[in-house]
Amino acid sequence: MRLSDAKATVETKNLYKNLQVLLKKGVMFGHHETLSYGVEWKKADGKRSDVFDVVNDYPAVFGWDLGKIERNRLLNVDGVPFIEMREQIKAVYDMGGINTFSWHMDNPVTLGHHADNTKAVYAILPGGIKNALFNKWLDNAATYLKSLKGSDGKQIPILFRPYHEHNGGWFWWGKDSTSTKEYVDLYRYTVDYLKNKKGVHNLIYVFNTNSFNSASEFTQRYPGDDVIDIVSFDSYQFANPINDANILASKAKYIELMKYDLTVMDSVAKAHNKIAAIAETGFEAIPDAKWWTATLWDTMKDYQISYVMVWRNAGWMEKEKKFHYYAPYPGQISAKDFQDFYQLPNTLFQKDISKYNVYQ
Repeated sequence: MRLSDAKATVETKNLYKNLQVLLKKGVMFGHHETLSYGVEWKKADGKRSDVFDVVNDYPAVFGWDLGKIERNRLLNVDGVPFIEMREQIKAVYDMGGINTFSWHMDNPVTLGHHADNTKAVYAILPGGIKNALFNKWLDNAATYLKSLKGSDGKQIPILFRPYHEHNGGWFWWGKDSTSTKEYVDLYRYTVDYLKNKKGVHNLIYVFNTNSFNSASEFTQRYPGDDVIDIVSFDSYQFANPINDANILASKAKYIELMKYDLTVMDSVAKAHNKIAAIAETGFEAIPDAKWWTATLWDTMKDYQISYVMVWRNAGWMEKEKKFHYYAPYPGQISAKDFQDFYQLPNTLFQKDISKYNVYQ
């Protein structure tokens, strides 16, 4: 497998090479914004993590979000200061961990939220009335991405996952607002602009869908082998209201969908010579005490995937009147099972991957 960016930094090429090595060792565990906040805390010293509090180890993959960098905001879409995020990304790199970015970008036509799915792509590509504005937004992202450097002075490689879940209809780049051609053109334009106009060469590009119903749906908006390095999908377990019967029913449905998606993705990854990953998954508030070993691991253990990342631990959501978290914290009902998940020989956390010196 070769990285799509021929001018990628040495560290970025090394990471991609070592991702292939680690495929044979197991599945890396990831958690979104794990250093930024937790269920029972909102700000620490940049070292605390709910995952660490449970297993005395960090995730191997650390998720972040670029949302609001396009508008030059001080805080990202989840309220994390970009300055603090830069320092945390540096700390992750220094200890041999892996960083990945999604980008919940505002709607460039309405300047509304990323979930404002007013059509916009037609206006931001070359010739569109918002192309100059969009270029400025890409400039802002490029400046930030290039500013990410480790203690060794090297630019930090990033698994970059823009325009995610595009086969869903909830984002302005999704299927309800964007044609297949527009999406492909948007992705390719973004890659070309960042690489060739802005000289950003520390990115590994991740293609991402939501759960899908057919192989054709998974590949319909694939931008091309020359701009993609990793293929992935997002899929969550849902059970509402939460009770034993609904948990069992939703578990069966989740496993069925996941295995179908994993089988298709495995085939596509092999056909296109790409790495595969589960970029987002989880069960909100993890009401199943054995979810980690009896659901998640049993679902993915027979597939060769690079990493599986669960979503963020936002804690209590006042507006929604519920807890929003996807990794356990001490005392949570699935914490013991997560410790068992951690002990499995083929699940990889920070201590497991640091010995591989993934950037060398």
